[in-house]
Amino acid sequence: MPPERLLGLVARGDEGAFEQIYDRLAGAAYGLIRRVVRDPAQAEEVTQEVMLEVWRTASRFDPDRGSAATWVLTIAHRRAIDRVRSTTASVAREQRVVEVEVPADYVADVVEANLERERVRRCLDGLTPLQRESITLAYYGGYSYPQVAGLLGVALGTIKTRIRDGLIRLRDCLGVTA
Repeated sequence: MPPERLLGLVARGDEGAFEQIYDRLAGAAYGLIRRVVRDPAQAEEVTQEVMLEVWRTASRFDPDRGSAATWVLTIAHRRAIDRVRSTTASVAREQRVVEVEVPADYVADVVEANLERERVRRCLDGLTPLQRESITLAYYGGYSYPQVAGLLGVALGTIKTRIRDGLIRLRDCLGVTA
């Protein structure tokens, strides 16, 4: 049964469907989280939190916006980033770092980076859902093209075409010269 259908059953409280989702996607979620968090124990803990969130929020999954794998991995990536931020903030509090004046150039760089990120998000929204899903897995999820093809159950050549065409559209949208 496809993971998208299984998530529909999970949304209705089907524990067997959740077990299947867990078996299929927890490993990929752990791999992604492990790359972000780096600590294996924390990665395991975050993976459990992610899978618990999948159980609790399966009704929020919208198959029109992407695959089940992309949805779960997006949750995993966000949770991993949250954990890193939390850990970093905790360390900073413990060290009681002396406040240092931030140079104006740094502030300008941060603002410019935020604006650029927003441009990229808008351009990603302009892609087809299939292109966006493939590019998101490859470039934000850290998966190789063959891994993306395996996750999506699509031929490698199809993934390469989707990503190539999507990157061309992104380049054009961002006004980048080749």
